[in-house]
Amino acid sequence: MDKIRAAITGIGAFLPEYRLTNEELSTLVETSDEWIMQRIGIKERRILKEDGLATSDMGTAAIKELLEKTGTKPEEIELLICATITPDSPLPATANIISFKAGLINAWSFDLTAACSGFVYALTTGAKFIESGQYKKVIVLGADMMSSITNYKDRTTCPLFGDGAAAVLLEPTTEDLGVIDHINRVDGGGSQFLQIKSGGSLRPASYETIDNDEHFVYQEGQTVFKMAVSNMADVAIEVMEKNQISKENLAWFVPHQANMRIIDAVGRRMGINKEQVMVNIQKYGNTTAATIPLCLYDYENQLKKGDNIILAAFGAGFTWGSIYLKWAYDPK
Repeated sequence: MDKIRAAITGIGAFLPEYRLTNEELSTLVETSDEWIMQRIGIKERRILKEDGLATSDMGTAAIKELLEKTGTKPEEIELLICATITPDSPLPATANIISFKAGLINAWSFDLTAACSGFVYALTTGAKFIESGQYKKVIVLGADMMSSITNYKDRTTCPLFGDGAAAVLLEPTTEDLGVIDHINRVDGGGSQFLQIKSGGSLRPASYETIDNDEHFVYQEGQTVFKMAVSNMADVAIEVMEKNQISKENLAWFVPHQANMRIIDAVGRRMGINKEQVMVNIQKYGNTTAATIPLCLYDYENQLKKGDNIILAAFGAGFTWGSIYLKWAYDPK
């Protein structure tokens, strides 16, 4: 029996219309376009500003575009995995809300929380359901409304984050395509360096936690930078060596879009050319679980069937991982 693999057969996305520029940010905190571009490489980020909208609305819009592009009926989807750290509310799962809004009446769904590594973890998980032979159509979604957990009084973090969502459709193939291999890792000892300090069972919300701004993303930048560069690069190299992928036959490297300096440093550590690296951080900022699928979305027309692609991410937890996949279709 031929081996079943999970192939990405389509991709859809949603980005809010509102653009928060560096110039506007400089009216909120002490910063400047020059400072942000030199240290982070972000020119603007999208923000979901409309009242009453949340992560589920972005995810629903991305999935509806995906279904339309692939000619797939909502009732054909059997599973939705939503990678997010900004759920609409602590419960129910945002994936459940999205399934209802998108009409995925035959799908079961769940959220997966792995911060900036969320899409890599979710794609790994979704691929296993396809490989098992149990499911034929699985959607993997990365969606985050980072503006909801960003402190716009903190000049070290507020330039980083934006809002967005992107989803891929996974279907089975017996060709030498799709998700070939993965390596995912965690180190819980890193949790103190990148976290939201309060709002969970350890430190429930209180007047004190709110007054101390403990419900926003907090990070120790230097530690996170060093760990992100070394772990993303090393795990990507490891999965390439494991599968005999050389720099010469690598079509694309798709890193999590955290910071332009991190992206450049990872590429140098891997020894690959800048032309092999997907980058769109300047347009959207760090959308956490959505960055990698948004890159695939933006570069979709440049991808060719059989392209060797390496995904890599690093996030709070610490979490990190890499996936080797072969692109399954030519530009449409």
